Amino acid sequence: MRISLLRPVEAVGQAVLSAVAAVGRAGQLGLGAVRALRKGSIWGPHLLPQMAKIGVDSVPIALFIALFTGVVLSLQASYTFTGAIPLYFVGTLVGKTMVLELGPVLTGLALSGRVGANIAAEIGTMRVTEQVDALETLAYDPNAYLVVPRVLAGALMFPMVVLLANGVGVLAGWATSLSLLDMSSQEFLKGLRLFFRSWDVWFSVIKSVSFGITVTSVGCFFGFGTTGGAEGVGRATTRSVVVSSMIILVLDAFWAAVLLK
Repeated sequence: MRISLLRPVEAVGQAVLSAVAAVGRAGQLGLGAVRALRKGSIWGPHLLPQMAKIGVDSVPIALFIALFTGVVLSLQASYTFTGAIPLYFVGTLVGKTMVLELGPVLTGLALSGRVGANIAAEIGTMRVTEQVDALETLAYDPNAYLVVPRVLAGALMFPMVVLLANGVGVLAGWATSLSLLDMSSQEFLKGLRLFFRSWDVWFSVIKSVSFGITVTSVGCFFGFGTTGGAEGVGRATTRSVVVSSMIILVLDAFWAAVLLK
């Protein structure tokens, strides 16, 4: 009877110990990546290919999401404002919502599945096939070779993809307003300019930089921790997407609380 009562306590203790161990491994990985920044001869040649893979190859999915997000925002805004608020506020809602929230967050969540899963699977496969050990044997720093170029590419390319998605979303909202809502360009632009602040764009950039670092770092972390062959690679990929998505939502709330006061 006493043993059965202690099992929940034991489970909680094991969970806490696992979480603390994970934080320690993440700290070691981050410290190793910071130290590896000075080894530019190792990570430098891999930066541009990673920028192309993380940024350029992610543009189609980001634009697809932004396109339909802008359409839906315009339609829902017109439905909400009918008879109560001037219709030109559709432009205000589309611009503010797209730039401040939906552009960065939806793009970040989509790329956590595409980029984060790809990184976790790639590094995880290298781990279980002992290619990471081979790098260490050849005196190559795995952090400089695998982690640094991916994290830097994420920090540099996520903002560019998000800004492009923001622009496409606003354009999609404008086109929807003209074709389906019987609005003129002057009305939409009036609402778009009404509450626009240049800080909104910087806020979107700051969020997207943090999202890029998060997605790539989490993918590297779970990739390096992969064990158990092909099944372990699948687990690492799934965990990478789930954890990075959760952190993105937490960061979204954090930046709003800190920067939008």
